[in-house]
Amino acid sequence: MRIAAGQILQETNTFSPRPCTRADFEEGGLYLGEEILRRMKGTGEIGGLMSVVEREADPIELVPIIKATAMPGGMITEDTLKYLRTTLVDGLKRSLPVDGVFLSLHGAASSDKVRDVDGYLTASVRDVVGPHIPIVLTLDHHANVTRLMTESADVITAYHVQPHDPLETGRRGASILLSLLHGKARPAVSWQKIPMVSPADRMQTDEWPMTEWFGRARDMEKLAKVISVATFPVNPWLDVPEMGWAVVVVTDGDKKLADELCGELANMAWALRHEFWKLNRKPLEQAVHIAAAAPEGPILIPDRSDSVLCGAPGDSTLILKEMLRQNLSCVALVPMVDPEVVDQAIEAGTGSTITVRVGGKMDNVFSEPLDVTAKVAGVATEGLSVTIHWGTYQMGRAALLEIGNVKLLVSEYRGVGGIQPEMYRYFGLDPAKARIIVVKTTGNFQYYTSMMKGVIAVDTKGISGWDLKSFKFKKVPRPLFPLDDIGEWHAGP
Repeated sequence: MRIAAGQILQETNTFSPRPCTRADFEEGGLYLGEEILRRMKGTGEIGGLMSVVEREADPIELVPIIKATAMPGGMITEDTLKYLRTTLVDGLKRSLPVDGVFLSLHGAASSDKVRDVDGYLTASVRDVVGPHIPIVLTLDHHANVTRLMTESADVITAYHVQPHDPLETGRRGASILLSLLHGKARPAVSWQKIPMVSPADRMQTDEWPMTEWFGRARDMEKLAKVISVATFPVNPWLDVPEMGWAVVVVTDGDKKLADELCGELANMAWALRHEFWKLNRKPLEQAVHIAAAAPEGPILIPDRSDSVLCGAPGDSTLILKEMLRQNLSCVALVPMVDPEVVDQAIEAGTGSTITVRVGGKMDNVFSEPLDVTAKVAGVATEGLSVTIHWGTYQMGRAALLEIGNVKLLVSEYRGVGGIQPEMYRYFGLDPAKARIIVVKTTGNFQYYTSMMKGVIAVDTKGISGWDLKSFKFKKVPRPLFPLDDIGEWHAGP
C-alpha cells in the first residue's frame, strides 16, 4: 500500500503589506522527498502520519512529496504559488500509482490571483489521482472552508485545540485515511458556512465560549458512526468570497446524522455570536502602568494587533513608545522586526551606543518609526532560530538594544513573535526576572507558563486588530456579522 503525503501551510492576512514569498517557506521549512521523513519524525501532521503508519502490521510505503511551511503573512506571490503547486502536482504524478493521499494544509491561504489557495491545491491533487483515490485533508481550525475543499477531499479534519495539536491531528487524519483504505468506513459529509466572524482574542479553546462550541464537537465525536467533527472559527483578516465560520461533520455512511450534527453546531455558534465580542482589552497607557506596578512578574502583554501569528509584520512601535514615555523602573522585554536596525547595531558592535529609527517601516499605517538612543548589549551575527511545537523558525541576525530598562530584541525576520524565551537567553537574559514581556501574538503563551504571573490584553491598532469594521472588506459575502446587522439566521441546506 502506498500513501502520498504533502503539506503546505500558510495563513494569510490579506490586509498585511508583507507578501509571502518562497523565501518565507524556506525560512519556515521547505523540504522535498525523503528529507521530509528525516526531518518531520515526531513533529507536526506528517510526524503524526508517520507514527500511525509505523504501528501498522501490514507494510505501508509513505511517498513524501513536499513539506512547505511559512509564517502567517500577506498574500502569497504568484510565482511562489506556481512553484508550490507545480512541485506538489509533478511530485504526485511521478509517484503514481498511490492508494491514498494525506494532505495537510492550513486552509486560510490566499494569493492575488487565487483567493482560495487551499481549495485550489486540494482540487489539483484530485485532478491527478482521479475520483476514486481517497484524500484526507487536515486543516488548521482557523481555516476558511470552501466548497472546492469539501468537493475535492473525502474527509476534512482539523485541530481540536488552541494552542494547536498538529501531531495529534496528523495521527487522527492518518487513522481516518487507513480506515478508508481498509474499507472500514464510507464517509458521508455535511458542511455548513455560518455568516459570522469574530476577533482572535476569543479563539482560545480552553476559554468560554469557545470551550462550549468545541466541547460539543468533541462529545459528538464519541457517537457511533461519527468519524470527525471539525469546527472552524475562521481567521478574521481574510477578504475572500466564501469568508465565514464553518462546520464539517463526517459520519460512516449516515448523511442524515451528519446533517443534524452539522446544523446543531452551526446554530450553536450563531446563538453565541455576541459572546465572542465581549473583549477585555485595557487602554495602552493603563495596561503598561498596571504591568509595571505588579508586585512580581513576568506579566505578559500580548500585542495582538501586531501579531506575527496573525500575519502582521511585527514592527509596531505603539507599546514600545508608551513604555519609553512612562520611563519604566522595571525590566521589560520587547521583540521588534527591523533588519535595517540590525545592520546598524552589528556594524556599531557590542558595547557601542547608537541612535536609530526603529520599527514602523512595514506597518506604517497604524504606527511609525521611533527615534531611540540605545546601547548595543549583544549581537547574533550568525542568526537565531526558535523552535516551537510545530517547527523551527528563523529570526535571522539579531541585536539586543538597551533603552533604559527596556531590552529591545531586534531581528531580521519575525521568528514567532517572541513567544519562545530562548531568544532572550541567547543574550544572557533570564526572562523570569523581567517584570514585563511583550509578545507579538494573540496567544500561544505556553512557553512562559512556568514563569509568568499574569496576562494583560492591551487595546492597540494594527494589521491584526480586533476592530474588523475598521478594515475595508471588499470580497467577503454580505451580510456578514458583525460587519452587517443580521436578524435571524438558521443553518440549512
